[in-house]
Amino acid sequence: MKLNPAPLGLAAFALTTFVLSLANLEIIDGSIAIPLAFFYGGMAQFAAGMWAFKAENNFAGAAFSSYGAFWLAFGIMEVFAANGLFTFGSKEIGAMLIAWGIFTFYMWIPSMKIGKVLSFVFLTLWLTFFALGFASWFDASHKIGGGIGLICALLAWYVSAAELINETYGKKLPL
Repeated sequence: MKLNPAPLGLAAFALTTFVLSLANLEIIDGSIAIPLAFFYGGMAQFAAGMWAFKAENNFAGAAFSSYGAFWLAFGIMEVFAANGLFTFGSKEIGAMLIAWGIFTFYMWIPSMKIGKVLSFVFLTLWLTFFALGFASWFDASHKIGGGIGLICALLAWYVSAAELINETYGKKLPL
């Protein structure tokens, strides 16, 4: 069997994004996302990125290790803020999210050649980062970003599940 860390990386991304998106929609308390940011969205996804590089998949390696690092940074930012070590203003957080949106935009371009559903994952992630970034920058509601992020998470779970099901059962669920 060929090394394929994509199902793990996508699942880690999807679950952590799903939970944080529920918090952005003000459905749940966002503090539950912090341990997920460190361990599943962060460490598991970062490991998937390193394994993707080992499998000579530069796109997946760059994506999973970068977004894993994003989740680790998000987790530590929340810990710092909760303990009064550093405070981050809404403009700084907005700038960071918009910068991640720029990275996601250019990752979206090659994703279009890899698969339609995956390209929608990157498109919705790009829109999520921009919606959350501008909401932070202008002190507006994060609900639009939360809604788009929820769609992004569901799409990422689909790609993760389809890859596992296709590999296990020899099916060809559309990707």
